[in-house]
Amino acid sequence: MSRIGKLPISIPAGVTVTLKDDVVTVKGPKGELSQFVNPAINVSIEDGHVTLSENENVMQDDSKQKHAFHGLYRSLIFNMVVGVSEGYKKELELIGVGYRASSQGNIIELALGYTHNIFIQLPPEVKVETKSERNKSPLIILESCDKQLLGQICSKIRSFRKPEPYKGKGIKFVGEVIRRKSGKSAGAK
Repeated sequence: MSRIGKLPISIPAGVTVTLKDDVVTVKGPKGELSQFVNPAINVSIEDGHVTLSENENVMQDDSKQKHAFHGLYRSLIFNMVVGVSEGYKKELELIGVGYRASSQGNIIELALGYTHNIFIQLPPEVKVETKSERNKSPLIILESCDKQLLGQICSKIRSFRKPEPYKGKGIKFVGEVIRRKSGKSAGAK
């Protein structure tokens, strides 16, 4: 059995979890998410808890894969329950001279030192807010109930200008530590 997979998931008030044809659907105040679950894993919903167990009748020859599925689907369902009840929030910081971000609805406009501005159309599940204060780096604040989608969008935005190790310029997560390198002038003595 998977150590993570055997932990029960408690369902908070205001959240409903349903199972139909190997698809788990979670509804809550922040939204609705659904996830297919491999038939090798049994999902049971009872007494305000979701428990997962390995199905002994399926995939008997590949127990390692079954253990992996057990932990994977438990984590995915847990992230869905937390997402629809509390939501997820990520903050990105733009560090560099002239780097700017602005948003109109679900479209982000980024000025990152290229010859043109970059426009990104976000899905309707993601809410965006940009902050630009004097003498502070511009911030992009993204919120969603879907942790996986939010991570993909943040990764895409960050890929336009990854932080570089010499001056630290680029797009980074708030609180992320960038390993800095000394330039070639520090090495020659």
